[in-house]
Amino acid sequence: MSRVKRGIITQKKHKKLRKLVKGFRTLRRHSIKLARQAHMKALSYAYRDRRNKKRDFRRLWIVRINAAVQNLGSKYNHFIHGLKKNNIEIDKKILAQIAHKNPEIFESIHKQVQ
Repeated sequence: MSRVKRGIITQKKHKKLRKLVKGFRTLRRHSIKLARQAHMKALSYAYRDRRNKKRDFRRLWIVRINAAVQNLGSKYNHFIHGLKKNNIEIDKKILAQIAHKNPEIFESIHKQVQ
């Protein structure tokens, strides 16, 4: 009776892992132990940053709206309050796009809020 050798299965696992860490550099790509650690870390960063991306974009939109409103001589919180008071329902993403690409349309929205 012959013994069971696991070389083929291990090679398949290593090949699969190497494919996952293809873009990594130095030992994080070549060493199996370090590649496995780097891949696990990359997965955790990806999970975390899928949530952080939403925060970062919201902050960007607020900064863009604030800059546009300040150019018109007003404050961000007064502008947002005026939007809610006048029942103008435009989300921050669209407002930021309008402020960035079409300042004259944003100015007309600002005048309605005033």
